[in-house]
Amino acid sequence: MLRIRAFENAAEAASQGGVSAYGQQAGASAKVRGPLHLSTGQEAVPAGVCAHLRASDYLTSTHRGHGHTLAKGADLTRMMCELFGKATGFNGGKGGSMHIADFSVGMLGANGVVAAGLPIAVGAAHAQKIQQRDAITACFFGDGAINRGPFLEALNWARVYQLPVLFVCEDNRWSATTASGPMTAGDGASVRAQALDIAAVQVDGNDVFAVHAAAAGLVAQVRGGQGPRLLHALTYRVKGHVSVDVAAYRDVRELEAALDTDPIARARARLLQDGTPASTLDAIESEAQAEVEAALAVADAAPWPQPADAFRDVQDTGAGQWT
Repeated sequence: MLRIRAFENAAEAASQGGVSAYGQQAGASAKVRGPLHLSTGQEAVPAGVCAHLRASDYLTSTHRGHGHTLAKGADLTRMMCELFGKATGFNGGKGGSMHIADFSVGMLGANGVVAAGLPIAVGAAHAQKIQQRDAITACFFGDGAINRGPFLEALNWARVYQLPVLFVCEDNRWSATTASGPMTAGDGASVRAQALDIAAVQVDGNDVFAVHAAAAGLVAQVRGGQGPRLLHALTYRVKGHVSVDVAAYRDVRELEAALDTDPIARARARLLQDGTPASTLDAIESEAQAEVEAALAVADAAPWPQPADAFRDVQDTGAGQWT
């Protein structure tokens, strides 16, 4: 959780002036350019869920996917290089923040299209079942995704074919710049999953111990061949839609209330109460910060992609030629 928080804070600082949006103009000094979607305040969800995943398991993510990627075991420095657009990034600097993928740890990709990761996850899980692999797929998506068609299609297909997929709704209460509640009928993701005969559990997504416990049971059921399950984690998006969005459309009292339930502060308080020395927790935080600072230095010094790289990884069906 601390590694995710330190990464997001550093990426946020490096992205200021990186995009013309929300009344701000792009400048030349930004290290991270283009839209950057932060998961600050949501760290308990990927940490609690991914603790139960193996390297052989798959994961699909959202446009707000840095935390999922790190929790799945991806290299922090290579991800920073990707955000910086450098050749040493996961995708050679071509994917940036919204399209990170690291197949070596089963991270099939973040996705800039809301709900687009759902059918990809179901396809991956179907392949796992056909191949009789001892593995599952975890599919992260936001509350805004449940109002789009792929949500219904993906859950229906997963249930009909009893696929090994854990759907994780990271319900941060906001869909871009619009509050999700007023435009969502019913009680949200968990109830909709149950309507499709998929067992679902709702959990306090800012309590990493609660997320960890709930995910343990659901992952065991999915891995045991009982079909798809859904975890509905209630959390909060502390930052704006993108890193340069000050979220002036949000009631400041709502944000203040959310900050009182910060998942890292809650986890620290719980650990201290259980007897973990404060020095141990401070050391973990310092280590995470040092790792991120080192990653920033590496990313800054890393080489840019060569111009010819723009023509690689491109599918060309003309005249039977593939590159």
